[in-house]
Amino acid sequence: MIDAQDTAFMARALQLAWRGRYSTHPNPRVGCVIARGSEVLGEGWHERAGEAHAEIRALSQAGPDARGATAYVTLEPCSHFGRTPPCAKALVEAGVAHVFAATKDPNPSVSGRGLDMLREAGVRVTEGLLAEEAVRLNPGFMKRMNVGRPYVRLKMAASLDGRTAMASGESQWITGAEARRDVQRLRAISDAILTGVGTVLADNPSLTVRRGELGDIGDATEPSRQPLRVIADRDARTPPGATILQGGNVQIYCASPTLATAPAQDLAALGVGLNGVAWKDNGIDVRELLDSLGELGINELLVEAGPTLAGTFINERLVDELWLYQAPVFLGSTGRPTANLPLESMADKVQWKVLDRRQLGEDQRLILAPA
Repeated sequence: MIDAQDTAFMARALQLAWRGRYSTHPNPRVGCVIARGSEVLGEGWHERAGEAHAEIRALSQAGPDARGATAYVTLEPCSHFGRTPPCAKALVEAGVAHVFAATKDPNPSVSGRGLDMLREAGVRVTEGLLAEEAVRLNPGFMKRMNVGRPYVRLKMAASLDGRTAMASGESQWITGAEARRDVQRLRAISDAILTGVGTVLADNPSLTVRRGELGDIGDATEPSRQPLRVIADRDARTPPGATILQGGNVQIYCASPTLATAPAQDLAALGVGLNGVAWKDNGIDVRELLDSLGELGINELLVEAGPTLAGTFINERLVDELWLYQAPVFLGSTGRPTANLPLESMADKVQWKVLDRRQLGEDQRLILAPA
């Protein structure tokens, strides 16, 4: 029997897990509450890969009081030795009597084994409490474990007439400070940021998370690393002095024959990772690119790119979420569009559904998913 108190404790565990939104990569965000009756004995969340998992933090707070208590965990406790010992074993050794797991871990090395370990030790297990919320907590981890590719968010900043820049390329700034701060937080929850070489040449972006522009992040754990920067660059045209290359942690995806050219070798000498992938008439083979990023352990990919690469992702139905920041301005009919889409009739339209809409200063942010 699941009661309102059980639901409240799991909701608290989900809330705790979200505190690791900027810091757990590539691990999933996980929270745990240990309680007896209505009393919370311990709680914790996973902060960083290689550090204690949520269950261990909660057990350390609860101490000997954990014996006979109930644990509420947002993701199945791990059963294998990785960089940390298995949490399922720790729960058994602590004498926890009942474990609520919101969802199974889709990782093949874990899935079901942690729950089986608990059951075999005589621990009562209940699965599925607030499962949908737990899956939404880790969309990238869930998707990569299930299909081998990251969860894709496409970010756009546009005017009321759907333009991202003037015809000259001038684009700073369409949106205001509050929207730009929100983009910094969006970058911070991402494992990698993808752009095209056209954007690199036109804007010379850094595509980094700038802590001073994040604003107040509340009780979230401080971000401790920069997302991987990824450039789609068929002919290795990225200048060696480009801002995006500063600080390392960059992967460039070229056409395979390009890897042997002098420009590519110059980039490799700077420590840039070079990868050969297929290219089509309309640009990079984004499916092959996503497969490669999945192999690198990328859970959540943010695409900040020009209309060609953005249009390819939309046209091939590879966007999981579209984050549209819309400013109350017009840029005119000669301005650059958000996406190049070769649509010829209403039957070809790409339909979206609104997941969230909110005001950010003078701008509005829409989060949409494919309908």
